[in-house]
Amino acid sequence: MNDIPYRAALIVGAGPGVGAALARRFSADGLKVGVAARDTQRLAAIAAETGAEDFAADATDPASVEALFEAAEAKLGEIDVVVYNAGARIRGPLAELDPEAVRRAFDVNAFGGFLVAREAAKRFEKRGRGALFFTGATSSLKAYAISAPFAMGKFALRALAQSAARELGPKGVHVAHIVIDGVIRDTGRIDPSDAMLEPDAIADAYLDLLRQKRSAWSFEVELRPWSERF
Repeated sequence: MNDIPYRAALIVGAGPGVGAALARRFSADGLKVGVAARDTQRLAAIAAETGAEDFAADATDPASVEALFEAAEAKLGEIDVVVYNAGARIRGPLAELDPEAVRRAFDVNAFGGFLVAREAAKRFEKRGRGALFFTGATSSLKAYAISAPFAMGKFALRALAQSAARELGPKGVHVAHIVIDGVIRDTGRIDPSDAMLEPDAIADAYLDLLRQKRSAWSFEVELRPWSERF
């Protein structure tokens, strides 16, 4: 018996790692699934494996995000789970970073999250229910040298999640921020030390959040492999 009180999920920023694992787990537990990315070629394998509907969208473009939600609901019906999983990472010394590249990374890591949250909020507030999850990283909490652009975006995304939780939680919407604190194992990569996060294990944690009753919702969950130092 399916104990998840939702029916359709949209994963924005789906790739072969966490995005694909979420699509697999959600689909296996009875949810209709939509996956979105700028490049739909990245989605073909996920859609073929899980039966998910795939959508092309630019998460940093307001019109594209609005059109994405309309297209997803036309195909899947009422969306009641939204996961913002998009991310962009650039590294380099502050004095050498290209301002436009930093702006683009920030737009993906933070502004896109706002646009997706905005469309989700329009729908969830009216219905008095829904789940809105944001994928964070170690850099959501701790900024490293030569990684300022990524930390800037992930700090901002966490702030967005906090604000959204305080605004939407009392309206029946479960908002959560998931900190992935460690290296995620790539598909096909051998990890003899068992020191990396398995994408399917990460997806299981998202499912656990979906199963929570509103009397005891988690806002933030930190996921790390057993060997990670913190």
